[in-house]
Amino acid sequence: MDNLCIFDSHSHYTDAAFDSDRAALLSSLPEKGVRKCMLCATDLPSAAECLALAEQFPSLLVTAVGVHPETPDAPAGYLDRLREFAKHPSVRAIGEIGLDYHYEDCDPAQQKTILREQLALAKELHLPVILHCRDAMGDMLGILRESPPPEGVMHCFSGSAESAQEVLRLGLYIGFTGVITFKNAKKPLAALRCVPPERLLLETDCPYMAPVPYRGKRCDSSMLTETAAVMAREKNMSTEEICRITAENAARLFQCEV
Repeated sequence: MDNLCIFDSHSHYTDAAFDSDRAALLSSLPEKGVRKCMLCATDLPSAAECLALAEQFPSLLVTAVGVHPETPDAPAGYLDRLREFAKHPSVRAIGEIGLDYHYEDCDPAQQKTILREQLALAKELHLPVILHCRDAMGDMLGILRESPPPEGVMHCFSGSAESAQEVLRLGLYIGFTGVITFKNAKKPLAALRCVPPERLLLETDCPYMAPVPYRGKRCDSSMLTETAAVMAREKNMSTEEICRITAENAARLFQCEV
């Protein structure tokens, strides 16, 4: 697999987990076949950090700016700040944004308002969206039907095969992480089988979701070959072909070269 072309469509290299070796790790990725990484923000401070890091690695990193649903409050004027961030040449998407009802103290009404506002911003700026959805698929699909984004991806997909088909009908891509390598991955694998290759994206969500055999360790983009191998098995394709096709899909979605 000397000629791999990998596009990690969802990463968090500004996370503190990479503080000890961030630059060295990112510098090493191209020799491991990683051509591009989408660096995703979760709030305004991390958005600024993403842009600064992308300036250090302009050939490797593209960015998404947005407010994650687990962020307690979207500060006043946050949409204007995102508009300013979006002028940066590395910005290729609004994200990650979405709904997350996993914790009991979440505020679904607030999350839905912030999601709708950022979907409208993405439409205004003609940018795709990177969507996070946990324990909220019904509300997510309802909002997307009423406010369809220009383009986008449902990242780290954990829904059913039926939900995957609905996401595809909305014209979105679907991203899968190392979760599909886990022994108990029946549900995501069933969803994966429903997604045609031209709508698949490969992602780490690093530093989280390390695939087997690295499960429990800090994840990075070099581990994507393990996730790609499972995708390839399910699609009756080679790992190299899955990497190439998902890289082409990500490059098309995010309007960049690999």
